[in-house]
Amino acid sequence: MKPGMNRDAVLWSASETDRDQRPVLVMLHGWSYDETHLYRLLKPLLPADLVVASVRARIPEAGGYAWFPSAGNPIGDPQPQVADAATEDVLDWLRGIDAPSIGLTGFSQGGGMVHQLMRHAPDRFAYGVSFAGFVVRDQQPGDATLAETRPPVYWGRGENDWVIPAGAVDRTERWLKEHATTETHVYPGLGHDVAGREITDAVAFIGNQL
Repeated sequence: MKPGMNRDAVLWSASETDRDQRPVLVMLHGWSYDETHLYRLLKPLLPADLVVASVRARIPEAGGYAWFPSAGNPIGDPQPQVADAATEDVLDWLRGIDAPSIGLTGFSQGGGMVHQLMRHAPDRFAYGVSFAGFVVRDQQPGDATLAETRPPVYWGRGENDWVIPAGAVDRTERWLKEHATTETHVYPGLGHDVAGREITDAVAFIGNQL
């Protein structure tokens, strides 16, 4: 899929000269949002030594941006080739980043990207944080490695999230049981959102990985 992600739109928390030898957290927003969404919610609460790079998704849509266009890609079940193309685009950008560790966090489609990135490059990422995310319905060569290493993953979702279909939730739950050391939270009263206790728990999880 084209176009590729806009490298100039990445929102960094530190200047290029201040990033050396510091851990990096890559943020991947959800459908119709942009690079400011998760940054605004999480950055003020994160450890000061953590460098944040919040990425803008590659496809303009619905007044914001999308990793997977809505046409032809049902919610929670994008075409594998579309997800793979978006994933390889982000990985190509990441090749220019030198850091002692890289973590991932994403919301909805961005949460799907978190899992897909870990599956494509299982040795590249220290941990993942998925808000209302899902696993793409496919198989990746990295799945076997993840089944052995079981990296830490936080998976948070709302009890009242009616956006991500039950089938995608079930598929994600099964995959995480087999491929990650998962901290799962289902928040009463929360819909398809990132809010409240979920933010506090995710920030604590990230701090523990550092």
